[in-house]
Amino acid sequence: MSINYPGGTNANPFYPSPNHKPQIDNYADRGMTLEADLNQSNRYYLEREIAVIHKKPTPIQIVKVDYHKRSAAVIKEAYFNRASTTDYNGIYKGRYIDFDAKETKSQTAFPLSNFHEHQIEHLRKCVKLGGICFALIKFVRTNEIFLFKATDLFQFWDAQHNGGRKSIPKLTIQELGYNIKYRLQPLIPYLDAVDQIMD
Repeated sequence: MSINYPGGTNANPFYPSPNHKPQIDNYADRGMTLEADLNQSNRYYLEREIAVIHKKPTPIQIVKVDYHKRSAAVIKEAYFNRASTTDYNGIYKGRYIDFDAKETKSQTAFPLSNFHEHQIEHLRKCVKLGGICFALIKFVRTNEIFLFKATDLFQFWDAQHNGGRKSIPKLTIQELGYNIKYRLQPLIPYLDAVDQIMD
């Protein structure tokens, strides 16, 4: 088993290559670059001292490593040593930011099964303490990204356990969320939507 960073060869897990371009024209590649594009967007924010937001490392326990070359150790066996929370966190305008990035190939709804109970509970605790929390949801087939507030997410999450539907209709996400358009710098300007939440 080996672990590669987004893009396969980057030395820094937080930032992809500066030459990375969002794959928005090739339908076959859509959905494969959300994390890399977010990391590059966060790099843009960091370099300009706009925000400090990083992808959280995946909590793994390494069990076996093959040291056949000193410069090329390969992880042969590893496991998750605890449940991960959300993908990203940091600080923006003096406020704590915490969010998860999710994708769906559905064109009509976002399945709530993309989240886990412990992730929702983590977001609840952060919201309770004043954090700005949300999900970035990408509809892969149409290449649309929405910021969906955690408080709205909680309503649908709780409703599914009381006979409600197990997905959020795309029309609802369009109505309650904030559509984020790709642009050159940053690639995913999601803090523009965060500004609207803060206002």
